[in-house]
Amino acid sequence: MSWIMNPDGVAPKAEPQENMIQDPFDPTRKVTKKTANQPFLAYQSYKEQQEKDHQAWVKKKEERDTKISRGEKVGPLERDPTAQEEVGLLGLLKFIVYTLIIIALAGKFFTGHYLWEYDGKWVQLKTYWPSGDRLFSEGFLAQFDGADEDKPIYLAIDHVVYDVSSNRRTYGPGGSYHHMAGVDAARSFGTGCFATHRTHDLRGLSDSELKSVDHWKKFFTEHKSYFKVGKVIHPPIDPASPIPEHCDPKKEEARRQKKDNKERPDHPPPKDEKAEREEL
Repeated sequence: MSWIMNPDGVAPKAEPQENMIQDPFDPTRKVTKKTANQPFLAYQSYKEQQEKDHQAWVKKKEERDTKISRGEKVGPLERDPTAQEEVGLLGLLKFIVYTLIIIALAGKFFTGHYLWEYDGKWVQLKTYWPSGDRLFSEGFLAQFDGADEDKPIYLAIDHVVYDVSSNRRTYGPGGSYHHMAGVDAARSFGTGCFATHRTHDLRGLSDSELKSVDHWKKFFTEHKSYFKVGKVIHPPIDPASPIPEHCDPKKEEARRQKKDNKERPDHPPPKDEKAEREEL
């Protein structure tokens, strides 16, 4: 295939000897100093210099050891200039810090925000310094329904109180879910009866409705802008008090039938022996 590169068949001119140098990887041949070979030649020069520096250090170390053997005072041993540095914990921490700085500067350059316009819960101090041990009475919780603009807006689900002030348009006065603010309306999160089930009473809920309550608790707990602030203490529920009726008549009727079926015995009670004889 040499005819492709040299169709005229003219023998290539030999490179002048001053442009030739020993191949650093093959001592039996020489290579030119052309640009393509410069990285390899530079690397070979670097390796040769490293070897010279290492041998010089070895010689100094031997001289130092000889002085020590003669009882002479010597200074601290110099570090081998060719020794490879291991990346320790400090080096790793520096790398992480530098990486974060570069990412932050890139965010500022591209979006105008060091955090790439992220403003979620993970960059807010209260996420890492929570005040989630605060206790509320029902009356105290009611003060945080959004009516007072100087106070945050709280809502509770199954005793857990969350700060939803970041969404005042939704939970504040006039908002679509304002009826949930300032109260533990856990039952409404399970039944969907937001107007009538503003209570923490979960008696009589089906398994799917209880799962719905758990779903919403998880939603508020993991939300990027909402925070747990404490718990609300409710007075005990009287077991004899009536269970709140469902806002959907069909579901209420189904609940009552299910309750009746549970209370109805599978078999009629045995008749009194004397009554049986009278019947006969």
